[in-house]
Amino acid sequence: MGVDLRQVVAGVLTLTMFVMLGNMIKRDHFDSVEGKFPGARDVEFDSEKVSEQGVVSFSKRSTNGPWIESGQELKPCWKESTFDGVEPKGFVTFSLTNGPEYHVSQIADAVVVARYIGATLVLPDIRGNKPGDERKFEEIYDVDKFVKSLYGVVKVVKGLPDDVSIRDFTAVKVPNRVSDDHIAEQIKPIFKTNSNIRLATFFPSVNMRKTTKTSASDSVACLAMFGTLELQPEVDEVVESMIERLRTLSRKSNRRFIAVDLRAEILGKKGCHGSSSSGTKSCFSAQEIAIFLRKIGYDKDTTIYLTQPRWDESLDVLKDIFPKTYTKESIMPADKKAKFLKSEDSEFEKVIDFYICSQSDVFVPAISGLFYANVAVIHAQETLKRAYVEVFSNSSPSPLPQTSFSSEQMNRFSRRTCIQDRVLAPDFPKD
Repeated sequence: MGVDLRQVVAGVLTLTMFVMLGNMIKRDHFDSVEGKFPGARDVEFDSEKVSEQGVVSFSKRSTNGPWIESGQELKPCWKESTFDGVEPKGFVTFSLTNGPEYHVSQIADAVVVARYIGATLVLPDIRGNKPGDERKFEEIYDVDKFVKSLYGVVKVVKGLPDDVSIRDFTAVKVPNRVSDDHIAEQIKPIFKTNSNIRLATFFPSVNMRKTTKTSASDSVACLAMFGTLELQPEVDEVVESMIERLRTLSRKSNRRFIAVDLRAEILGKKGCHGSSSSGTKSCFSAQEIAIFLRKIGYDKDTTIYLTQPRWDESLDVLKDIFPKTYTKESIMPADKKAKFLKSEDSEFEKVIDFYICSQSDVFVPAISGLFYANVAVIHAQETLKRAYVEVFSNSSPSPLPQTSFSSEQMNRFSRRTCIQDRVLAPDFPKD
């Protein structure tokens, strides 16, 4: 039987059409994530390559748009050790104040001081901002975990012996990230005179820059900051239930959610309308955060958790762009609200915010401060799967309403490196 030339030509054309269609699908749905927008150029940022002058440029390792993962591993900062065979003499007491972002730093400083001077550390209490607002350590944190984690580092007791009075203690101010030199020169002489001291950590500034100066106590501070505090079971259950609720609401984004530290009352006090002399801002509004997230690729189905205690009308613009935006009162189990949502100054609320932000898939601070700095560091310890550094600009047209961002300010929005972690953060002023 003869071959019809017309059938051969039709077959070739059909095959060619399918090949072209396959290439179009590949280009539109796969290669577009890796490609850069017109006018992009490479620059160096935090020792890694990033892209500038494009709306968004994802790393070639990305297959999930703005949800990028990396398999980095963290090395333990402490190895088991034992005491030097000398029984500690004297006691160090202190209180946890101002919220969990301060607690981790206060714990680190107290442990470093107690170990250096050879004293016994007394389990701290927790104090709020209002007079008389005091809680026992075990109301929020796991006592057994705290004591066991410091075994071989410092001796910890739950209370003072009956024959030791708190009135016999000498108050000593300690700068955050206290150095061995400061302890030797300013604290140890006082401890030798009066073997009981009470520490009060003060924070000269919130410095988020890496320090190049190392100390023999660095590993002790690292362990104390990241390996000692765990929530007690009831509080932990509430936090985990809220995180699970957020993940359930995030089915379209593979159970991943963004946490944004955005509190209307603080933004109002700081007045997020101007910039500092360096061209940076100390806080960003709900509208600025919403447009930033949209510009870097997050769509309307993205789930967002806000640290704002209760809904405020200033947040409406964020919910208009991201309908799945929630505060504590909308996702907390109903039977837990009476205890954990008593007031806006509740210590429980601060703890819930801190730990949800620490375990979120992406953290975005709208406010500069220690909450941002310590959540970013804890993030590395908790998730171990952050994104690569990327920089974005608003140089291309956008269907979203105009925002107050300048091109330079948008370029400063970045996934900022904190130890081995990345967090979506504005370029806040550095003290």
